[in-house]
Amino acid sequence: MDFGLMYEIPVARPWNDRSEYDAYQQTIEQIVLADRLGWSSVWCVEHHMLAEYSHCSAPEVLYGHLAARTENIRLGHGVRLLPKNYNHPIRVAEQAAVLDLISNGRVEFGTGRSSTRIEIEGFGLDPADTRGMWEEGLDVVVGSWTNDVFEYHGKYIDFPERHVIPKPLQKPHPPMWVVTASDDGHEIMGRLGLGLLSFSIGVSPEDVKPRIERYRKGLAEAKPVGAAINDRAGVFTMVHCAATLEQAEADARSSVEWYAQTGPGLIAALGAWLEGRDYGTYDYTEMLKDLDMSFLNWDYLQSSGAILVGDPERCIEIGKRYEAAGVDLLLCLVQPHSIPHEAVMEGIELFANEVMPAFR
Repeated sequence: MDFGLMYEIPVARPWNDRSEYDAYQQTIEQIVLADRLGWSSVWCVEHHMLAEYSHCSAPEVLYGHLAARTENIRLGHGVRLLPKNYNHPIRVAEQAAVLDLISNGRVEFGTGRSSTRIEIEGFGLDPADTRGMWEEGLDVVVGSWTNDVFEYHGKYIDFPERHVIPKPLQKPHPPMWVVTASDDGHEIMGRLGLGLLSFSIGVSPEDVKPRIERYRKGLAEAKPVGAAINDRAGVFTMVHCAATLEQAEADARSSVEWYAQTGPGLIAALGAWLEGRDYGTYDYTEMLKDLDMSFLNWDYLQSSGAILVGDPERCIEIGKRYEAAGVDLLLCLVQPHSIPHEAVMEGIELFANEVMPAFR
């Protein structure tokens, strides 16, 4: 099992004139350290207008800088939003190709469609259209990468015959991934031949296992949308490693609880917005809209093994449960809200030195 860093880039209140500057500089410093220590990849989200929760709205810009500051760590989009109101897919293809060239072929290309009212409504999207826009957008990106001359005529995108340049360094294209949180989505994404980014919050390793099994079932019937199948399963969790269990809890408890309760709440607001309408492909938000998120507290998350927070022994123990569930890549959110930068840096180093060797 490989380990990748995961970043939302939160900016905890209260803010000052340097809050966002500090958040980005600290994120960069943490990733540069992780590159030296042998972490396999880093994954940054694309979110918009989610104040405090995520200020990572232009990952393609951040990754241009990281490509120059790092040597080995792979640069994963977790994810680029493909509905064209967010990003025209031709521009996404161009940007990812440039990043692949300047990073010496280190791009991991994850995509999604968004699942918050703030973003979907903010960009003037109809929730009923986002799945179709994502599907067409992915077709356009792949077609742009793999054809000398490309054209596309769909329901949402109409693109005349053009050379789309440059092309990525990796052939036939960078590994492609997709995010999903629903049980059915795991199998559907397997059928598309895409790498899995399973982003459920508060899910134990044992509950992850049947979801990965559904993904593998879908892979067995895959008709890939790309020119190559990516059969790796990545699962998200929060991670903080410290010298003692007590120190890990002192560093991370409030941040872990804040993130675990805030993230699903943002998705639940989409379900409340859709009430009285057809939930369509956002049917999973119907259940969330009336759910009290307070159950996602420290005691529940720790006892279920839904997070890797503790000393190295504890992190290895829970990591082995994820490995047994069939996880290929553990996506480690090391800064859920306001863990001190120095503690995050120490945690990244301790995890690399004491935990990762147990999985080699």
